[in-house]
Amino acid sequence: MVAQQEARGESGPVTPGETPPRLGRLPVVHNTVSMLRDPLGFYDAVGEVDADVVGYNVAGTTGYFVTHPDLVERILVTDATDYEKGQLLRDSLGEFIGEGLFLLEGEEWKQQRTALQPAFYRERIATYGDSMTAFAHETADEWADGERVDLLPAMRTYTLRVLGKTLLDVDIDRTAESLEPLLSALRERLDPRTLSAYLPLWVPTPTNRRVRESRAAFEATLDDIIAERQGEAERHREARDDVLSLLLSLDESTMDRERLGHQLLTFLVAGHDTTALTLTYAWFLLANNPDAQRRLQAELDATLGGADPTPADLFELPYLDDVLTETLRLYPPAFTTFRQPTRPVTLGGYDIEPDAQLTIPQWLVHRDERWYDDPDAFRPERWTDAFESDLPDYAYYPFGGGPRHCIGMRFARMEAKLALATIAQRYRFEAVTEPPLELAMRITLSPTEPVVVRVHERT
Repeated sequence: MVAQQEARGESGPVTPGETPPRLGRLPVVHNTVSMLRDPLGFYDAVGEVDADVVGYNVAGTTGYFVTHPDLVERILVTDATDYEKGQLLRDSLGEFIGEGLFLLEGEEWKQQRTALQPAFYRERIATYGDSMTAFAHETADEWADGERVDLLPAMRTYTLRVLGKTLLDVDIDRTAESLEPLLSALRERLDPRTLSAYLPLWVPTPTNRRVRESRAAFEATLDDIIAERQGEAERHREARDDVLSLLLSLDESTMDRERLGHQLLTFLVAGHDTTALTLTYAWFLLANNPDAQRRLQAELDATLGGADPTPADLFELPYLDDVLTETLRLYPPAFTTFRQPTRPVTLGGYDIEPDAQLTIPQWLVHRDERWYDDPDAFRPERWTDAFESDLPDYAYYPFGGGPRHCIGMRFARMEAKLALATIAQRYRFEAVTEPPLELAMRITLSPTEPVVVRVHERT
């Protein structure tokens, strides 16, 4: 990324009425074509503009990129009540998860967040540790010494196994058969390089038809699972500790059937691809940085001695935590955050109209030279106490922030670290795919080609 000045966006007062800089002489045409051709390149071009607020217009949507941590914090935390998720997200995802925690607003959101929070208490998710470690062993058992492994499919299978157990307490094959086609169709529909991303769902495009058909199949699977659970004896239901059991224990006014389906799909989408991508990028980075991989394995050997990691052990593995933190900095699966002001606001000295789309990109903020030396390099050791104390709070926000931060953050970090610790004790990873990765901005930040490593058993 082009070097950015320390005082970017702060070099002088903004003249009243002045508008933020925009890319292209004809922004609507330039921005729309750029997003269709190369969304990531368009984001990077925004990062090269000497400003912290940059305007854009894509397919008729007026918006602004916001890239200074102080402004990010204002939107997500300080003035959070002045913003909502926005029309763009409701148009693209509302039919699927509009009644889920991700898109609800106001009092409805508070009620749902309060009802669901117990499922993600630290003590509760710690009980899932054994399952996470067991599924990591199952993943490693499927590999042979010297085998080439396509990482993302393997990691998706792992995270779906975990979710099948912790979210629904059902067999993995049953949910995968209906969930994977739906997720695949949604990825295609929301890819900004395709026209489908800018068309309503009712338009009968091939992609929209696939989305509707796969959604119907997924809902039928959910109906069967819910009916079976409701038919169990009460003592059996109460003995379960999965998220579905918590949802079914809520009264109908809090959790009707539509909302229950939206909540489950929200958690499945958020918990499946994001953690699978995080693990894929972590193995890719470790394979291409052998010194970091050796340091991680030395820490695991010294602390665990070959034993399976537990949630309690994770507090004694600081370098493992640094590896995960650095991975999420470089390749945040949730590559951007969206908000929309509900009233006129001022950001960076610029007046922003209500209903404007605000794009708050982790992809750019996490790689900004003002906050990170050598920002494109994988350096887990950068995360010292001194470094973190000097880092602006919202120069790093892979799980969002403020009251709307990801409810599953602790779950995701624990799952990823237990998988890394379990598998890294058994295998050394040799790079096959080398940097740079070709990436696409779909629902998540995803590689466009297989990410391959060769695994070697450790003696």
